[in-house]
Amino acid sequence: MVALPSLRDKVLEEVGKVVVSKQRETELLLISLLARGHTLIEGVPGVSKTLLAKSFSECMGLGFRRVQFTPDMLPLDIIGGFVFNMKDREFEFRKGPIFTNILLADEINRSPPKVQSALLESMQEHQVTVEGHTEGLPSPHMVIATQNSVEFQGVYPLPEAQLDRFMLMIGIGYPSAADENAIIKRNLTGIDTQAIKSIVGPKELERALREVADVKISDELVDYMARLAAETRADERVELGASPRAMVHLSHAARAKAYVSGRSYVIPDDIKELAVYVIAHRLKLRQRSVLLEGTVTSEAVVREIADRVKPPR
Repeated sequence: MVALPSLRDKVLEEVGKVVVSKQRETELLLISLLARGHTLIEGVPGVSKTLLAKSFSECMGLGFRRVQFTPDMLPLDIIGGFVFNMKDREFEFRKGPIFTNILLADEINRSPPKVQSALLESMQEHQVTVEGHTEGLPSPHMVIATQNSVEFQGVYPLPEAQLDRFMLMIGIGYPSAADENAIIKRNLTGIDTQAIKSIVGPKELERALREVADVKISDELVDYMARLAAETRADERVELGASPRAMVHLSHAARAKAYVSGRSYVIPDDIKELAVYVIAHRLKLRQRSVLLEGTVTSEAVVREIADRVKPPR
């Protein structure tokens, strides 16, 4: 367990060559990858969502494809489909961009539900099925999706079933004055995206994925997560609470968090720290609570619940 903390530091340093002050977000992407999950990045336009995803993918040395989601897209633009081969006089399956290690689904909510649904099977079962033909996806396979948080026209909000397949949601806001100063100066000379190098080999990553699966999580902590889930469903402000899948994702993410911290076991702080990133985007608040309390958010509700539910000692 001593190799990965240095790997984490290398990843943060490499991404930091291009992306200013996004260490926390980069670590969360690493946790999601090691936990074999998918990540949704949300924020206002122009805060480096796409740049962060691309830089992270490049330093991991994995296959990478970027798809700009638009209203006129079709599912076959993502997963591929059968085309007629004039030479052989038969139909053959032509793979779409989803057949890669990391797929960047840029502005995912700009495409209609039919296109968004094309990702459901791949994100859960790591395969796609077209006309009865099933193809497995490369391993590891991760979807990093971005969406703007302030757009309400010309977009299609992700349904609950789609949101539930994202292990983590990372919110990115405006930078501090000091960080914005650094961003402006860096862009005056031009961002050299070629500065990002692949620093993780296939063997190193495969070893990390295996060792994350061996990280121990006690029965007491499993019970702690079950109590967190039950509390989200009992909270009167919540209409739709955390799903069992959310708790499975939280357990996997907590093991990856422990691993990047150099531990072979999960502690309560791992779960409490990640709870808002894993659970908040899955909650649906009652409209009455939003109207009456005004500033209530899913993130605030999850933090309150995490403080209220006592972890094991």
